[in-house]
Amino acid sequence: MFLLKKYRAAVVFGCVAFVSSVASAQSNGQPKRIIQPLAFQQVKVDDGFWSPKLKVWTTKTVYDVFDKLEGKYEPDRPDIIAEKAKLGRTRNAFLNFDLVAQGKKNTGAHDGPPWYDGLVYETIRGAADLLEEHPDAALEKKIDAYIDRIAAAQNADPDGYINTYTTLVRPDKRWGTNGGDDKWQHDIYNSGMLMEAAVHYYRATGKTKLLNVAVKLSNYIYTQIGPAPKSNVIPGHGGPEEALLKLYQLFKEQPSLKNKITAPVKEEEYLAMVKFWINDRGNYGEPDGSHARKSDSSYNQDHMPVVQQKTIEGHAVRATLLATGVTATAMETGDAAYANTAVNYWKNMTGKRMFITGGEGAIADGERFGKDYFLPESAYLETCASIGAGFFSQQMNEMEADGKYMDEFERIIYNNFLSGISLNGEQYFYENPLVGNGNKRWSWHDCPCCPPMILKMAGALPQYIYGYSADDVYVNLFIGSEASLKIKGEDVLIKQTTGYPWKGNVRLEVNPQNGKAFTMKIRIPGWAEGKENPYDLYSSNLNSKPVLKVNGKDLAIEPQNGYVAINRAWKKGDIVELQLPMTPRLVAANDSVQTIKNKLAIASGPIIYAFETVDNPDLKNYTLSPKTDLKVSYKPQLLNGVNVVTGQVNDEAGKQVSITAVPFYTLGNHQPGSPYEVWIKKENNQ
Repeated sequence: MFLLKKYRAAVVFGCVAFVSSVASAQSNGQPKRIIQPLAFQQVKVDDGFWSPKLKVWTTKTVYDVFDKLEGKYEPDRPDIIAEKAKLGRTRNAFLNFDLVAQGKKNTGAHDGPPWYDGLVYETIRGAADLLEEHPDAALEKKIDAYIDRIAAAQNADPDGYINTYTTLVRPDKRWGTNGGDDKWQHDIYNSGMLMEAAVHYYRATGKTKLLNVAVKLSNYIYTQIGPAPKSNVIPGHGGPEEALLKLYQLFKEQPSLKNKITAPVKEEEYLAMVKFWINDRGNYGEPDGSHARKSDSSYNQDHMPVVQQKTIEGHAVRATLLATGVTATAMETGDAAYANTAVNYWKNMTGKRMFITGGEGAIADGERFGKDYFLPESAYLETCASIGAGFFSQQMNEMEADGKYMDEFERIIYNNFLSGISLNGEQYFYENPLVGNGNKRWSWHDCPCCPPMILKMAGALPQYIYGYSADDVYVNLFIGSEASLKIKGEDVLIKQTTGYPWKGNVRLEVNPQNGKAFTMKIRIPGWAEGKENPYDLYSSNLNSKPVLKVNGKDLAIEPQNGYVAINRAWKKGDIVELQLPMTPRLVAANDSVQTIKNKLAIASGPIIYAFETVDNPDLKNYTLSPKTDLKVSYKPQLLNGVNVVTGQVNDEAGKQVSITAVPFYTLGNHQPGSPYEVWIKKENNQ
């Protein structure tokens, strides 16, 4: 996520024609939040696929990540084993806070990378969301103790500044000034993750101690960074934009909360800071040379002003998190220029640079996006980058009320996201390439950024199943659950049962309190309508169509913006049934993608499948006919219960051989390190 393998000074200047109107869904040209997500208290998940995973993540993974941040693990990588031998112990992120709390400065020593503080905060944020859904007194007590150590570290600084790496190693280079580099130090990124953690932990528990820390730090940042005479500094890593916006929104929503905060709350300054961080990209100083700073180049989305950027460039995690913040800020402020940039980012990302599993970031050097249509099987595809793309897509759905954004969100969560964590919840992938030879998940890493990001998405997921507006209910994800919400002033309870993603059956029971007319909008996945990608980056051979019924009567499916709208006066016990086609389908890439030309992949529903050599010994010699008959079947004892796809391929001698494909996310769980492929050669002349 954060590795800076090589800085490049290349600055890209292209055609930047400005488009002032955006949002097909915005009636007046000003972006706004059309879809509101539900609060955690409004959704209860009870799902055959997701509930077991959420149980693992809440009972094992969140503790695993905190324990490993404390240094409670046995290394499984040679570099960390060597470091342990040198230190006499494993890294402990919390020792950094303790040293700062003791008044230590400029020691030259810091446990872990400069962004270790941020990983602590991100883990707290993910844990906070999980606490809202699954209360756990022991976990809450554990986090409270961490917050005490964080607050003590801040209290040692008269300004309210906190970033342990900079204090212990570069105390005269706050924010990367005076010859420092915030792309390495992560002062602003870590600060942003603290703000976000504070907001989420307050919403989960009502506790304000970490919120006090966040307010003091935010106030100090505003005095130091901004227009002249303050320092010209942008975040060295995207993400703080959305985080500080959340702090602003919290106090805007709950002004009485200010009375519980020991420092003055100046929320308008927080919004001003967010806009400065966005607007200052591409601004390296005044014409007279004052207020100058170095360009962070396209690596950090600093190659031109944000509102002129038409493609998504650079470090993939930085880019997707910045895009998420730009989208959220567009909705908050009504700024059409921000919204236009967000649309440009997403269209370029999804239409020309997204991998079939929802992975992002083709190039390992700089962990960055490649050029359009450069989608090699060996691509980097960092777990964090796909999660960033997921958050970005979800925010776009709120802004534009278009199901295509949740189509790609779904692609991510069922494939690249789940690949990032083992079935037992305690090992992780940093990279998720589409071809593997010995790839194994690790228990911990010298840059363990992915586990906290996994927890952030795991915690947030229930909020995204449904959405609502003044008159409409949106069903965005097919996950067994109950949702309670208010539409047109009336309480409505929706119960969803489904066998997804293994079966295509979705049943929605609608129970309004009295019986008012409103519209239920159900997302019809693009793949189910023969549209594998909204911009035809991928295509498939699916011939079946979805079927929709209301109280047993067929209803025509005519999606608008990715949703089928059912407007009626709902009665208690009304039943909506959707049957999605789960027939295995063959997927091909657009002809512009040279790296996988004449290759096919297999999908069923939202799941992308892959071939492991543990099941298919002579994999590299196989060719697949587009006419092959593929079968899908459920194997309850395999990999915690999965569908597998079977069929026939030809070996190099032309002999037919049986094959078995398993879900991409399960790779490496059956036999760690087993070589695998997603794309298989297409039989000649077919």
